[in-house]
Amino acid sequence: MTCLVLKLGPRERVLVNGAVIENGERRSRLSILTANANILRLRDAIRPDEVTTPVRRVCYIAQLMLAGDAGELEGRHQLMRGIEQLSHVFLDEDSRGRLDAATVAVKHGEIYRALKQLRTLLPREERLINIAGPAA
Repeated sequence: MTCLVLKLGPRERVLVNGAVIENGERRSRLSILTANANILRLRDAIRPDEVTTPVRRVCYIAQLMLAGDAGELEGRHQLMRGIEQLSHVFLDEDSRGRLDAATVAVKHGEIYRALKQLRTLLPREERLINIAGPAA
């Protein structure tokens, strides 16, 4: 049987199926045995006030689904719509591959996998925004 192993630092917080869990004073390892458990490291989470770009918006929708704060059907619909919109901007082969992988993950209900693929686009989006310069 395979499982997910989380290595947590002291006082690190993680969201597991909607519950926030905080580690103790020492580093530790947790083995998550339940298949399809929704897990999000809170240090990696995008806060509501940080949802300022299209990729961050789509990532945030995935986070809401992982936290149980967005309905599965509506969340999937919004994720798919957001991924499609991003596909009109990210035209390079690698980005397209990541968007395709995120689409497949959403279709299979693997929201964490979709989030992982989408997060890889954040640095690319930042570069595109910096090239474009400030909005007039």
